[in-house]
Amino acid sequence: MFNYSKQKLVIGIIFLLMSLFGNSYAQMNMPSANYKLLNGKRFLQSKNYYLLTLFTELPEVKKLLESDLVLSQITKKYADTLGSSLINCGRNGTCLLNNFIFSETDIKSIGDRLLELYQPNNALGKLVQNHLIPSGCYILFKDFNAKDLLRKAWEQDSKGINYCVSVYGGGDKPNYPLIDSIGFNTKDPSNPSKYAANYIGFLYNSASVLLLENSSNKLFFTTKLNAALHFLEMNEREQAADFEPMENGENKLAVDKIKTINWNNYKYSVILIPGAGPDDPKQALSAEGRLRCKLAAILYKQGLAPFIVSSGGKVHPYKTPFCEATEQKKYLIEKLGIPASAIIIDPHARHTTTNMRNTARLIFRYGMPFSKSAITCTTKGQSFMIANMIPRCMKELNLAPYKNGNRLSETALEFYPLMEALHINPNEPIDP
Repeated sequence: MFNYSKQKLVIGIIFLLMSLFGNSYAQMNMPSANYKLLNGKRFLQSKNYYLLTLFTELPEVKKLLESDLVLSQITKKYADTLGSSLINCGRNGTCLLNNFIFSETDIKSIGDRLLELYQPNNALGKLVQNHLIPSGCYILFKDFNAKDLLRKAWEQDSKGINYCVSVYGGGDKPNYPLIDSIGFNTKDPSNPSKYAANYIGFLYNSASVLLLENSSNKLFFTTKLNAALHFLEMNEREQAADFEPMENGENKLAVDKIKTINWNNYKYSVILIPGAGPDDPKQALSAEGRLRCKLAAILYKQGLAPFIVSSGGKVHPYKTPFCEATEQKKYLIEKLGIPASAIIIDPHARHTTTNMRNTARLIFRYGMPFSKSAITCTTKGQSFMIANMIPRCMKELNLAPYKNGNRLSETALEFYPLMEALHINPNEPIDP
């Protein structure tokens, strides 16, 4: 009897320890609300390719990568092949473009080398523990060990560069061609399988400029990273950096106010207004958008939440100069009497899926209670669509950024933000 009781006690202790260590491990691999993203000099880069930004911004990591002989050889190879392409590619646009992307072989070999360089206590090990994990930017890889998380982040960033170059350099179709496609006529009218002569000239000149700009580069990825950023700039598709840093500009009053809020006084954290872009290029805010603002203002004045999130970028119609979030904000202030300190803008969302995702991110990054529910407030059709939008989110974002709560009315729906929303989307460089 004694032995049996002792055995039960040991088993119980083992399960308790497993539970404690399991919870500790899970917490160690979760994002931290206190973590501050390192944006360097280019928000467009940091939002799309955060690992590569860390490679650039962390001095110890940068020194380790620049001094490695294997990676230095890759750096030289990329510079040499880009230079030779100006001579050898001739009028072959595909040949020129191939020098801006990573081959599958190189992605694997670079990943292998990063793992060989990785040590838990060296610069790369600290990068994973102190930045990759707490940032949440690669949270979908949270179940991988530290070394494999580093590899997965590298693979995502390198393939994200390839995707960006293929769409905004090569003219491949993006996920939403009507609003996000390349701004050039790339194909030869007489032979659509080939690039137009003038566009090949543009690719040649781009390669020439990139070669000069990166002549002193010592990091293996920089030339191809800068190619992706170059093509976004040439296409006037740098909207992911619009209004940044927002907490020091458009959102400063609200961010300052967040620190003073007694959250027990509010049932919800924010009231989100999803976008409704106009069809007329001369129209700043659609009638549907104004209706949605009115609905949100009613809920705000009822005291349900201390903040309204106006969400929507420069989306509809194609290459509109108007940012929907800021136009909503103007309307809320000037027409509906909402104080500027109560409005948080998300000027980057391009779809309803990212209205939800970006709002979840803002709730987390700005230090609002993440477990508290929020409200999405919009017109009836979109409201019921949001209630059934998780499968679309999984298809387009590869994650669910929220879960539904209770329906409050035909125009208002509770939702709970989810931590997965922090993960960077490598296939949407205008709003990653």
